[in-house]
Amino acid sequence: MSVELWTMSVPMVSGAADRARRAEDTGWSGITFTDSQNLCPDPFVVFATVAAATEQLGLATGVTNVHTRHPAALATAAATVNELADGRFVLGTGRGDTALFHLGLPPMPVAEFFERTTQLQTYLSGGVVDAHGHDSRIQWLDLATTGKVPLDIAASGPKVIDFAARTAERITFALGADPERLRWAVDLARAAASDAGRHPDDLTFGAYVSIGCHPDLDAARAMVHGSVAAFAHFSAMPGSTGAGLAGEDREVVAEVGRSYDSRQHLRNDAAHTAALTDEFIDRFAIIGPPERVLDRLTQLAALGIDRFIVTGPGFGVDRDVARTAAELLTSEVLAALGP
Repeated sequence: MSVELWTMSVPMVSGAADRARRAEDTGWSGITFTDSQNLCPDPFVVFATVAAATEQLGLATGVTNVHTRHPAALATAAATVNELADGRFVLGTGRGDTALFHLGLPPMPVAEFFERTTQLQTYLSGGVVDAHGHDSRIQWLDLATTGKVPLDIAASGPKVIDFAARTAERITFALGADPERLRWAVDLARAAASDAGRHPDDLTFGAYVSIGCHPDLDAARAMVHGSVAAFAHFSAMPGSTGAGLAGEDREVVAEVGRSYDSRQHLRNDAAHTAALTDEFIDRFAIIGPPERVLDRLTQLAALGIDRFIVTGPGFGVDRDVARTAAELLTSEVLAALGP
């Protein structure tokens, strides 16, 4: 079985090209950069250097949003990177988390997200958007040589999954790694695509997964506390229903959502991680030695998941544990499942 494995990173200017080259040489299918203007440099600028330093590595935002960036400006930035990368770029977007938090704002209301994302997809497709009564179009796309930039929507709730299935080329679920919940999401997306007159096979599905690849289960769980809490928090955003969650997991997600401190985003020692139980981590993340990680990924791929966006150790992890995890993940898991 061959699936895409993408690594997540932060677009720090120093060393970005070297990190991308190492990811390509190691066998990763792609690399994603976060877009959070108060926390890290601009990913689109950094992608320009990464595109020049790599040849095959996929590039994607993981994720940007249509609030801090106007849909027209976002579409033209994405198309520019795609030209520089010879068609290797994917525009991943969502409702916004830390990018909006640091502006004193909650995630985008769902209706506004749908409206602006529809505009974004129209711009990316070369279409015309009604902008306050003015016909607005990205005119220079007529000269582009690499084709349309695929739109990938990060989704965790049924409304966004339904919208994404009707609108985008790709959906990446931010639901954790519980196979029952991912099966629910895939079935929902495929049904929504059919209802919209699209062939479900025209969609590709991905999943953000927190992986702690380590033979010591306690160490494996401890290294992903920060990322597991972050993705649990996405399922507790305003407007979220916790759909698809089992009863016991719904309680954990709700508690994480109540206590989540975005100033401690992705930190393993954040107070909000206290709500996580071992049982929840074992379902929501993928932890353990390489053979266990491979089994879990293979199980999820069989549901129709084409790619995994891997979040590794959270901030504050023991360096030796992180080093062992990275070595096992690349030498055994990537080698077995990579293209």
